Amino acid sequence: MILAMSSGDVFEAVESNVRSYSRSFTGLFTRAKGDFLFTQDGTGYIDFLSGAGTLNYGHNPDSIKRAVVDYLEQDGLTHGLDLSTSAKGEFLDAFHRYVLAPRGLTYKVQFCSPSGTNAVEAALKLARLVTRRSNIVSFSGGFHGVSTGSLAATGAGFYKQGLHDSLPRTTHVPYPHSPLGGFDSLDLLRRMIGDASSGIEKPAAILLETVQGEGGVYIAPVEFLRGLRAFCDEHQILLIVDDIQAGCGRTGAFFSFERAGITPDLVTLSKSIGGYGLPMAVLLIKPEYDIWQPGQHNGTFRGNQLAFVAATAAIREFWSDGLDGPFIQAVRRKADLVAGHLGYHLSQPPAVTVRGLGLMWGVDLSGVSGPTASKVSQLCFDRGLVVETCGRNGEVLKVLPPLTISEENLLQGLDTIIGALRDVTGADDCVAGDPA
Repeated sequence: MILAMSSGDVFEAVESNVRSYSRSFTGLFTRAKGDFLFTQDGTGYIDFLSGAGTLNYGHNPDSIKRAVVDYLEQDGLTHGLDLSTSAKGEFLDAFHRYVLAPRGLTYKVQFCSPSGTNAVEAALKLARLVTRRSNIVSFSGGFHGVSTGSLAATGAGFYKQGLHDSLPRTTHVPYPHSPLGGFDSLDLLRRMIGDASSGIEKPAAILLETVQGEGGVYIAPVEFLRGLRAFCDEHQILLIVDDIQAGCGRTGAFFSFERAGITPDLVTLSKSIGGYGLPMAVLLIKPEYDIWQPGQHNGTFRGNQLAFVAATAAIREFWSDGLDGPFIQAVRRKADLVAGHLGYHLSQPPAVTVRGLGLMWGVDLSGVSGPTASKVSQLCFDRGLVVETCGRNGEVLKVLPPLTISEENLLQGLDTIIGALRDVTGADDCVAGDPA
């Protein structure tokens, strides 16, 4: 006899313990629109999580939804392996026309199985094939996924418990900024790789996020990124930028590395490249490194036709007006609003640190004794805001709203964070801002 369970009981009884977000943000979510998530009882929550960076264009944007619905009603392919399809062709045309060409980029586009970690796996595999070397250099605090190759490059020990011996060769070096302070990462790389007696195998590639998300919202300086590009050129090492969370406009430009004027050899994209929250992951490859043999890296769902349709609609709507179109200008205005609002209101001890770029911000509570970021996040949720934590020990609130969020809802969400911080610290003002 099968007994019916309540909606709350079924998750506890049937779903694995591995679930995470549902433990922090309780409630049965049934719909979402624009800047808001809604639970079954009709309660609305401003969304500062955005599907961990998957919903840069908000929930269910009308124009993208219409494109997907129209495609379905015409019985368009929903699954196509890597066949040539109209949906894929239109995406490639729009991506080249409105994203790559205006930036002078000539990347070939590889479609991977639809999770970001697979794009990282493809990048690492290709770098090893190109260079015939096996070691990869990545950075402390970086997060690149939890499949075997990407997990090896991920810094967090939490995900590697009991697995270290099974992971591929990777050398981790300190990121230029971290909870331990500034570090001359480039000098260390020169000493490690420029010295034939350093004991470190020359790597196939150096992999990094130019803005670390899960690591606590730390930003690599422009000078470091330019120096790293030159260093990789000098030593014939491929430079891989993981833009899975920081890409698609999140930092105030389509690619997070544009501010440094560099061109990586390989770029991984996922999350918001799907346009509508639909699974999609790609690897961008400089043409000279596209040495794959047909089918050498594949996956059953590397041709997500609905994601192609949604991604094409998103690119045409938000990125067809040039490098400084109205959409990205609005993102930058809202970035200034976040910097100014947090900097103004969080201006006194205890010391909370604010870091960010574009609409990717961290409110760091590691310098505050007593209250935790988790406690502040929970209080925010009780008051109608979904905002997650990140950092080595979950000590940072990560502000990651839709790029399309209204200024009114953005300010309301920021005020909710400020109020929660004041309540848990017992202070009128909470911090000296460092809006980098």
